[in-house]
Amino acid sequence: MPLWVFISNRRTVYLMRTAYLDCFSGISGDMLLGALVHAGVREQTMISTLGNLACTGYTVNISPTQVSSLQATRVQVDVEDRQPHRNLADIRAMLLASPLDEQVQHESIAVFRRLAEAEATVHGCSPDEVHFHEVGAVDAIVDVVGSIAGLHSLDIDRLICSPLPVPRGWVNCHHGELPVPAPAVCELLQGVPIYGVDIDQELVTPTGAAIIRELADHFGPMPPMCLTTTGYGAGSRSRNDGRPNLLRIMIGDDHSPEEAQQVVVIETALDDWSPETWPHVAEKLLHNGALDVLLTPVHMKKGRPGFVLSTVSDHAHAEGLKKIILSETSAIGLRFHTEKRFTLPREIIEIETKWGLMKAKKIETPVSVTITPEYEECRRIASEYNISINEVYTEIHLQTAGM
Repeated sequence: MPLWVFISNRRTVYLMRTAYLDCFSGISGDMLLGALVHAGVREQTMISTLGNLACTGYTVNISPTQVSSLQATRVQVDVEDRQPHRNLADIRAMLLASPLDEQVQHESIAVFRRLAEAEATVHGCSPDEVHFHEVGAVDAIVDVVGSIAGLHSLDIDRLICSPLPVPRGWVNCHHGELPVPAPAVCELLQGVPIYGVDIDQELVTPTGAAIIRELADHFGPMPPMCLTTTGYGAGSRSRNDGRPNLLRIMIGDDHSPEEAQQVVVIETALDDWSPETWPHVAEKLLHNGALDVLLTPVHMKKGRPGFVLSTVSDHAHAEGLKKIILSETSAIGLRFHTEKRFTLPREIIEIETKWGLMKAKKIETPVSVTITPEYEECRRIASEYNISINEVYTEIHLQTAGM
């Protein structure tokens, strides 16, 4: 659930609660469970939620531990009875028959569907034919369901994950020895930023990869946020190089971009690119952290018409935006530099209108406070009620007079 800070009885301010997964030692399902408990999920709540599963013959042990002098939480699933091999249909039926929250059910099913599709691609069969062995056992079901329920328990609105470490070596599984990262992990991490590490050990498990591939809104550097909580989840094994085998989760409230008073300006000149894709490019840049985007028509060398694409970003999002520009346009190079800027204090608020709550921007100028309606909100209302957009703007101005 989002966090709402009430300013008055007429409007509210929305804060995005963000969780950042710092996967310096990779990720597995049990590490994520431990990090969530260490970050504030009540042990009894976790045990009670997992008790809704129609699985028997296992126990969940949650215990504090210390790894490389760091306090952490370890979650261990001990399987006492032999578990049947399950396919996607079996797991789906089990989850839908449980009293779990509906959103937890569907997100858990989506994780296993993604995992089945990856395994099917690797082994040359259909997702329905995949029989989960290691990953389909009860411990994987506990990891997936517990992680999703834990994120909901902490009221996380947005999950962002760091680039993932890719080691080398071999891992033993039902199919014999397979290279690390496991083939299914490679399928799951397509499109995800990764980097190589010199260690002969599995760091990213298929279950961990499937969870973050399904749930993460973005992969990259930590976004600007006001940090409130940090949790560490311990892995079941120690790293061969002696470094801590921990997953760190950092939780905080979204830090408004207007606080970034030093920004990165990224530019490129395009003379062989079709501008019809600009709406898509602009939307993707803004969705991934751009503070502003501009497209300016220019005359280039030899009199050719072209465009200058300009993007303004904070430092945290600059690298990701550079990759988007190079991927989505015909640019073969970029210019970028750091600039200072000054912005007026502003916040997104909600105001009451005869069409319901609408978002607007409250701006504090040196001499007054102004309320500016959001264009997309006005356009939506005008289209939904078949009225002119001018009527919507007029209504908002009347409602905000004197605020």
